Amino acid sequence: MPRISPFLSRADRWGSYKARWGIDRMNYRVDPGLYAVGNPDDKAPVLVTANYKMTFDRLREALPGRNAWILVLDTRGINVWCAAGKGTFGTDELVSRIESSGLSRIVSHRELTLPQLAGPGVAAHLIKKASGFKVIYGPIRATDLPAFLDAGCKAAPDMRLKTFKAWERSVLIPVELVGALKIALVVMPPVFVIDAFWRAGGSLFVGLSHGLWSVLAILTAIVAGAVLAPLLLPWLPGRAFSFKGLVIGAAAALVFAILRQIAAGWPDRLQVAAWFLLIPAFSAYLAMNFTGSSTYTSLSGVRREMRRAVPLQIGAGILGLGLWLGSHLL
Repeated sequence: MPRISPFLSRADRWGSYKARWGIDRMNYRVDPGLYAVGNPDDKAPVLVTANYKMTFDRLREALPGRNAWILVLDTRGINVWCAAGKGTFGTDELVSRIESSGLSRIVSHRELTLPQLAGPGVAAHLIKKASGFKVIYGPIRATDLPAFLDAGCKAAPDMRLKTFKAWERSVLIPVELVGALKIALVVMPPVFVIDAFWRAGGSLFVGLSHGLWSVLAILTAIVAGAVLAPLLLPWLPGRAFSFKGLVIGAAAALVFAILRQIAAGWPDRLQVAAWFLLIPAFSAYLAMNFTGSSTYTSLSGVRREMRRAVPLQIGAGILGLGLWLGSHLL
């Protein structure tokens, strides 16, 4: 039986930092199965979690001085909330993991404590019917587990409240930013070359200036959708994340146009119009990625939003790209 420490090592913290920045994120996982924290006996609580290592570490880190069993499900390296929505933190996987771990022979009680955010993926009555184990939904935050267990598995009202405060939103920015920049690093060089050489017009300085403005426009869209949208989320109008991204993207496009006018006048209004379409479209798409990070949204709501927003984003992108190419041809 693997025995784990509730104290994270330097390697654990470094791995968490890398995952926050999207480095080897999809491979940041632990093996599914049963783990022991402290010296649990047959009466120790059984806490169920996902095999995303950051989730696993947050759970064990909340249990210093405690004796408990941790049952890790195979969620393909996805956190509890997202895995529950995808179905990998689900009824069948939990029943299968109870059987494969021999849990019924290790503990004398028949209770499992699951994270509250696992609720969308688990049918508690089917777990009871198939395995004999009763599902108890614990608090949302792992840090509340000690108080929850000490209270006889009773949750205070604030333990059931999911927040999405500025800090909680800001820690999600790096992974989205890195993902967007990976694509931008592929797109920006050809955009810069096309703009710089096509518009040189006998002046290398003019050509380079055009190329740099196009690169700046792409970076503006990324900052608007992946940084400003989550930071300003409560204050942006609308309920849909894509609309919030559209609003901040339109504001960013306006600032971009004003700065370009100040720096170089209106060298090409058709290209400025192109970026007025492209920047909000990119920003809206990037902001929509945060729907999977918040319980403000539901799986059905996200799908409905995508059906409505993605075609509009694609349409605006195609039209903006057409205007951008047209500005060169004309």
